[in-house]
Parts: sequence; structure tokens; C-alpha cells
Amino acid sequence: MYLWEGARLAFDQLRSQKLKSFFTLLGVIIGVMFLIVVVSVVEGMDRYIREDFAKRVYGINTLTLQRRPSVQINPDAATRRAWARRPRISYEDAKAIEEQIEAPAVIAVASSAGGELEAETGRKVENVRVTGASENYFRIRQLEVTDGRLFSPQEARRGVPVVVLGSGSAQKLFGDLDPVGRFVRIRGFRYRVIGVLEKQGSLLGISLDTWAIAPAQSPVETFTNPAGIVDEILIQSVEPQSLARARYEVEAIMRVRHRLRPGEPNDFEIETSDDSLSFWERISRILFIALPGLVAISLVVGGIVIMNIMLVSVLERTREIGIRKAIGARRRDILIQVLIESATLSGAGAAVGVGIGIALAQIVRAASPLPAAVAPKWVAVGVLLGLSVGIAAGVYPAARAAKLDPVEALRHE
Repeated sequence: MYLWEGARLAFDQLRSQKLKSFFTLLGVIIGVMFLIVVVSVVEGMDRYIREDFAKRVYGINTLTLQRRPSVQINPDAATRRAWARRPRISYEDAKAIEEQIEAPAVIAVASSAGGELEAETGRKVENVRVTGASENYFRIRQLEVTDGRLFSPQEARRGVPVVVLGSGSAQKLFGDLDPVGRFVRIRGFRYRVIGVLEKQGSLLGISLDTWAIAPAQSPVETFTNPAGIVDEILIQSVEPQSLARARYEVEAIMRVRHRLRPGEPNDFEIETSDDSLSFWERISRILFIALPGLVAISLVVGGIVIMNIMLVSVLERTREIGIRKAIGARRRDILIQVLIESATLSGAGAAVGVGIGIALAQIVRAASPLPAAVAPKWVAVGVLLGLSVGIAAGVYPAARAAKLDPVEALRHE
């Protein structure tokens, strides 16, 4: 009875005073909408980075050995100088790891640089990511071809000038023509196309299909790195449970090769996707800490407005409350009815805010590279926040209504 009566009065007010009700609930609507939009984008980014980004950039169960960290957040000058003094990663390092590691693992090397591709048709593609890699690179990165084949271990060892193109590069260079068997020039060197990779899509709005992968010891090594040097060595553990063991062994092998004494820090970096994504964990943690404060400001403003409106509503219905008390209504009855009315008003604002928030999150997802995932739990949180604000804002007006003297209330005009 209380619930129905309070809800009915709240919806009657919404219908009869639409503009007033809108401005009354504006603070709650904005607060809940902001909560849904920001949390949806942050959670979508978190899921995207941990799953797709980690898989595509770092590989599954994979260690990446590099000269310096792959993610660098405002390093100071001394740190940059220390990184620059580190020895370069080499083919010999990869060979030593492959020979000495005992944990079952797949080893690959890779170096990348930007370049321009020119087809025999005369078409050109700029800003192509040109990667020189060993044959195991495709296995570690889980790359497959839709047309043609990957280069063989023999071609990789001999440095044969063959290339596997990304689907975007192949389309721009050859259009509807079959690229397999045709030739392209990379920085002036002639390469025969032997395969086209499956479509990779984009990563944060950056195409992963404008790509060309050639044997690391083919002519691409003349512009990716000095002779014998590579950007990274990839070590993929065949057994997921052996990843920690593989990391320990790789670290030991490299410390011996670099003649590091016990206690000296490593002069190289060994990263997994979890290590490299620690920067995102810090950012998302800050966002989730700051978010409640920003939402609270809007909800407090909304709560104050609702409280004022409920005080006006109680004043307007003073005679009605007096009649209710005169025919037997208790203080508790009046208190609960006013609280339900206030909570219903705020809950309606929260529902509108959730709807607008979900719509905006979908617009962000469709119109930008930012992913957005609307989790049901945050929809529930938004509605509960709205109801909580309504209850809190209604306590004082409800208490005033419950304390009205029936005789005085009946005299009110």
C-alpha cells in the first residue's frame, strides 16, 4: 500500500509538472549518465587491452626480450641514458637461448621499421610496418595466411627476398589481382610476394593490416637494424605452466652472456603481456578511484534539489497530511509514504540517466576506436545510487511531514 501510494504520487507529479520534474532530476540524470558512460568505456578498454591487445601485440604465454621497456612513461634523462648504454640484442643471443633453454619453448627474432611498398603495377603504399622475422614469428603471433604460404625455415636462414603481406597492403597494391607470385619493392629491394595474411582489423584505431613480413636476414636487415642486431627475441612457452621457468632461464642465460655480477641489475628487459600492461592497471585504478568523487558531486546537487522539491510538496499537501492523521495515519505511515515518493522520483531520474548513458556508450563505440562494454552490474549500481539519493534526500522532508500536528495541519490553507 505504502509503495503503490508513494509511487503514484511521484508519477502524478512527473506527469503534471514535466519541466519542473526534469530540472529536479537533472543532477541525478547527469550523475548516473556520467557513471554509465565512463565506466562502460573504461571497462571496455580494460577488456580490450587485456584480451585483444595483449594477444595481438605480445602473444600468448610469450616472453619478449628487449634492450629497453616497450612501455616508457616519462622516463627522466638519466634513465634514457642508462638504456642507451645497454648492449644491443643480437642473433647470437637468440641462438644461445635456443641452445641452452631447457623449458619447452619456441624462439623467434623480429625487427621492424616503417617503409614504403611499391608494386610492379606502379601502386605505392606508405607507412607500412615492415618486419624482418624468423619463421617461428608467425606461430608465436598466431598469424595465418588466406592466400599463398608463409616462408620456410630454409628461406629464413638463407635470407631469400620473399614477403608475406598484410591484407590491407595487398589490397592497396594489387586491388583485385592475385598478389601471390608478383613482386614489390621495399626500400628499393625487390621481393616476391608468397602469401597474404588473414585480416587482423585495427588496434585502437590503427590498422594491423598495413604490414609486410620478410625473413629477418633478407635485405630488410639493412634498414631495420645494424648487422647481427634485432629489436626483440620472442620466447613462447609451449606449456603455460612453464612460462615462469622459461623466464628464469632466459634471464640467467642473458646475465651470463652480459657478464653481470650477482647484485647488478639486468641490462635488458624481459616482459610478458602482464608486465607491459601494468601502466594500464595504474591508469584504470586512478579512473575508478576518481570516478565516484565526480559522480558524487552531481548526485549531491541532485539530492539537494530533490529535497527542496519534496519540502515544497509536503507544504502543499499539509492539509491532506492533517486529514490522514486525523483518520488514524501514524507518523510511520506518513514518513514511509514521503520517502517512497522521493525515492521514486530519484529512481526515475536514475533510469533516464542509465538509458542516456547506454545510448552514449554505444555512440562512442560506433563512432570512435574506443570500445565500450555496458556491464549489467553498473546499470544496477546506477539505479541503486539513484534510489539511495532519493531516500537520503527525502529523510528531512519526510520527518517534517511526520511531525506535523493534525490540528494545525487541518487549519492550513
